[in-house]
Amino acid sequence: MANKIPRVAVREQDPKLRATNFEEVCYGYNWDEASLEATRCLNCKNPRCVAACPVNINIPEFIHHLTEGDIRAAADTIHIDSSLPSICGRVCPQESQCEGSCVLGIKGEPVAIGKLERFVGDWSLEHSAEVEAPVIEQNGHRVAVVGSGPAGLACASDLAKLGYKVDVFEALHRLGGVLSYGIPEFRLPKDRVVAREINEVKKLGVKFETDVIIGRTMTIDSLLDNEGYDAVFVGSGAGLPRFMGIDGENLNGVLSANEFLTRVNLMGAWDPQHNDTPVYVGKKVVVVGGGNVAMDAVRTAKRLGAEAVIVYRRGEAELPARKEEVHHAKEEGIEFRMLTNPTHIFGTEDGWVKGINCVEMELGEPDASGRRSPQEKAGSDFTIDCDVVIMALGTSPNPLIASTTSGLNINRRGCIEANEMGSTSREGVFAGGDAVTGAATVILAMGAGRKAAKAIDEYIKAKKS
Repeated sequence: MANKIPRVAVREQDPKLRATNFEEVCYGYNWDEASLEATRCLNCKNPRCVAACPVNINIPEFIHHLTEGDIRAAADTIHIDSSLPSICGRVCPQESQCEGSCVLGIKGEPVAIGKLERFVGDWSLEHSAEVEAPVIEQNGHRVAVVGSGPAGLACASDLAKLGYKVDVFEALHRLGGVLSYGIPEFRLPKDRVVAREINEVKKLGVKFETDVIIGRTMTIDSLLDNEGYDAVFVGSGAGLPRFMGIDGENLNGVLSANEFLTRVNLMGAWDPQHNDTPVYVGKKVVVVGGGNVAMDAVRTAKRLGAEAVIVYRRGEAELPARKEEVHHAKEEGIEFRMLTNPTHIFGTEDGWVKGINCVEMELGEPDASGRRSPQEKAGSDFTIDCDVVIMALGTSPNPLIASTTSGLNINRRGCIEANEMGSTSREGVFAGGDAVTGAATVILAMGAGRKAAKAIDEYIKAKKS
């Protein structure tokens, strides 16, 4: 019986060794491991895993092809719905999506859908030269995509397959958005995975232009009114960091996780032999927050030589980060200070961080969202000595696009207002991903990009008729 076979463990780099380097933590499956894990799938008639996948990959079908030894057919099945399988297999929160809905997970371990997707995606990249670029009949219409992150890439891919001429405008000097600037090399290799996945999108005829800041270099109004685009998709992400608003946040040595990770990932500070990017981690780093970005920041600081601590105001059960990331962080020697909240940061006479004052917290009654609200314990103040504090408290969209686009509504959080299919208040302008939801996951952004591509196609066809 398939469900009697234990889940095939994935090979990983030794924790003590990997805490000193930026090589990928997880090695992934080889063919023998992948084919054995694939046999665990029950091939359900009503697969809950598909419904739980934001891009609705036909999971039982691709896994069935693996059981038959046909990796090419498995890759073709995935590529119908996902343009970034090597990336999603690595960074998606499968435990709360596809794997979280797997029937085998009710009484045991779910099928390792993410690891199988990564295996197929990596195989597909290794054999991409064997597949000729598709010949797509052009329909004569042009669409501009703002941002080359997961939402923009998914939208551009789907539109290109439908025959649109798609131009992607990226504000930074490197493509990939959060895939390049946010997620560390040890979780998502940039040259081996991200750049190669983007090359597959280029094969569809999508054109990319870097160092173009929409709202400065050009505006959405000019793209629609002067440059001849029939529609614009905004997938510009959420890169504006949040801070606590406590005393001492202006000291040297306090920075956002966004800035820290961008310096390390996008600007190559993780590889000092080849890049001369300044990044200061000091001797002891405190990272404030409990999400995936906090885990990325604290594990990066550890690899750069600092003693690294997580401070989070709720308990471990409430950590929003993936369980796998928390587990890896603990293995690597990261200290977790739960039920702890900073009240102020204090510094030296010359303006550098010296330590952070915190209070102990306790969880009260659940709030409207069902989460138990943290409450301060009176008289519980204590100090953690440190010389760097990294705030990983979430991000919001940069207001530049909304402020330079006429008729584009935003909500009180600064996010672009858009319906489920990505339509905004401005005709011809669609949006999706973190620019609409605030910081979320790669796969949710991809799902939004795909829905918007469908809506753009319907909009242009209706306008033409």
